[in-house]
Amino acid sequence: MASRRTRRNRKKRGLGAAGFILALFLIALMAAGGTAWMIFTPFGPSAETFVDIAPGSSTTRIAQQLESAGVIRSQFAFDLWRWVRRGKLKAGEYRFDHPAPLSEVYDRIARADVYTVTVTVPEGATIFDVAARLEQAGIGTREEFLEQQPRLAELVADIDPKARTLEGYLSPDTYRFPRTTTPAQVATAMVRRFRVVATEIGLKENVHDVVTLASLVERETAVDAERPLVASVFENRLAKRMPLMTDPSVIYGLQVKDAWTGTIHASDLRRDTPYNTYLHAGLPPGPVANPGLPSLRAALDPAHSDYLYFVAAGANPQGKSLFSTTLEEHIRNVSDYRRAKKKAGQR
Repeated sequence: MASRRTRRNRKKRGLGAAGFILALFLIALMAAGGTAWMIFTPFGPSAETFVDIAPGSSTTRIAQQLESAGVIRSQFAFDLWRWVRRGKLKAGEYRFDHPAPLSEVYDRIARADVYTVTVTVPEGATIFDVAARLEQAGIGTREEFLEQQPRLAELVADIDPKARTLEGYLSPDTYRFPRTTTPAQVATAMVRRFRVVATEIGLKENVHDVVTLASLVERETAVDAERPLVASVFENRLAKRMPLMTDPSVIYGLQVKDAWTGTIHASDLRRDTPYNTYLHAGLPPGPVANPGLPSLRAALDPAHSDYLYFVAAGANPQGKSLFSTTLEEHIRNVSDYRRAKKKAGQR
């Protein structure tokens, strides 16, 4: 009888141990399932939410920020996933605008998928254009950027002591900036890019005049192959002390005075501004736009020609500039251009 009771007790103890292990297993399974649910089930804001992670932040601190912002369900689940992945989290500002798995949130921060504002400066854009684009991108206001120009000109004082603004030195390119970037920081980045381009083409001397000439070339033709010839026309006219008579500089003078209406009139050519190259011989006081690499190359090394006149490609329905060495030939080209324009149905 004693032996039977002993066997029953052992059996009960065995069942009790098995039950305990099963309970632990079920608890672990539930915990794993709950953790997996917190990691892989989408969660987060449906409206735009920003989280700015400071350099040197610990994983715990990052997790706290994310949970506080409503981006993840649990900071502890994030800590666990960080321990599993053993990646390195990157500082920066992140934008969340839809529910996403915690694993996706983690991956974005690990690969530094920070939120940036894109600003594109096309070739030939002026500081007025850049100012408007910055305002559109949410980086300061147009007025703020323009008002800062005299102070920002110090950024190029070593290469162009004559510069009164950054016109000509805001290198055309597509830039990506953090949302909190200031207009001054934007200008610094664009000037830094200009310096890289200048070094690439060997622009070291007479920077003011080269960039000014390049800006005229940029605004006069959109055809890269023609830029050296356009530069040669300006060089030849300067050598003969002939006025450059270029409309883009006249337009720029009107923009500076906030008097540009969008259409150039004959009366504008008689309006006296420092940039009116019909009234004043030589180059204008400074660049009238921000030239691209092809125009800078052309201004640095113009073609060799005898041309003194041209009808710009932008005005010619045939899509190419018409160059001439004499006034008589230029008059014929202008007449041909007008006939072609009329034939194309333009006024």
